Amino acid sequence: MKWLEVHVDTAPQALEPIEDMLGGCGVDSLVIDEEGDFKAFLENNRQYWDYVDEALLREKRGKCRITFYLEESAAGFSTLARVRLALTALQREHPEYAGAILSMENVEDADWENNWKQFYKPMEIGERLLVVPEWEQAEADGRVKLVLNPGLTFGTGSHATTRLCLAALEKHVHGGEKVLDLGCGSGILSICALLLGAREAFACDIDEKCVGVAYENAALNGIDRARYTVRTGDVTTDRALQREFGGDYDLIAANIVADVILALAPRVRPLLKPGGAFLCSGIIDTRAAEVRAALEAAGWRIEEENSSEGWFAFLCR
Repeated sequence: MKWLEVHVDTAPQALEPIEDMLGGCGVDSLVIDEEGDFKAFLENNRQYWDYVDEALLREKRGKCRITFYLEESAAGFSTLARVRLALTALQREHPEYAGAILSMENVEDADWENNWKQFYKPMEIGERLLVVPEWEQAEADGRVKLVLNPGLTFGTGSHATTRLCLAALEKHVHGGEKVLDLGCGSGILSICALLLGAREAFACDIDEKCVGVAYENAALNGIDRARYTVRTGDVTTDRALQREFGGDYDLIAANIVADVILALAPRVRPLLKPGGAFLCSGIIDTRAAEVRAALEAAGWRIEEENSSEGWFAFLCR
């Protein structure tokens, strides 16, 4: 039997949350190497060494590694796909864990990419939407078909936060709207809005690679740059980006994390037309009450509250 040796390299403070995440994906047998263990080994075995390479010390400084093993089989790759998506979601909810890196041995990167793709299948969402990976074939059967290649960005439609937002867009985009997508990832929400009939969309993300991915996904769906603008930058601090947003939006979507939504709550209303909607998601259940209270304190009326798999979305006016 062949095995995949999978590593998650991260900072010490992220060990416990990542262990919990892996347990939720069905991975229970772990080997954990901590920087403290390495230091203890050196301290307790001085009789066996008189010099430690500085490069090795730098490599170990502030780093921990979680290692686990999966069968090199369909079941193993399925678990690996769940881990990949769950780690991305954890990093979005907790930006302080963003440095966690997933890697593996015994399989080439290209093989991993292709094997992961086989577990990302067409998804029917709501009453009208069909999200289809670029490498899959599926008939629309009367649904609005959104073709997507997420690359290494967030936004495949498989995560609960994205599905909650897509279902809300399906309900509230009727045609002719101007949409702003904050934290766009693969561009899935803004591209979906355009396919549902929105007139134009502006999207942005703090991750530079999202710009190219979002434009590529727009092209896959026949959307050109005359209707779609994608930029990179921090939506809470980048003044030039904020000026480029303009205003008069019918709908603003922010599928980000709770802390960013708290920062945005008092700021985004001037960007909306009177009666416009603010759709926010990426909110873990343990922070839903806090975000709800902050939105109401900022003057928002929560028109819809939806949840799935422990995640919340609010549509406010």
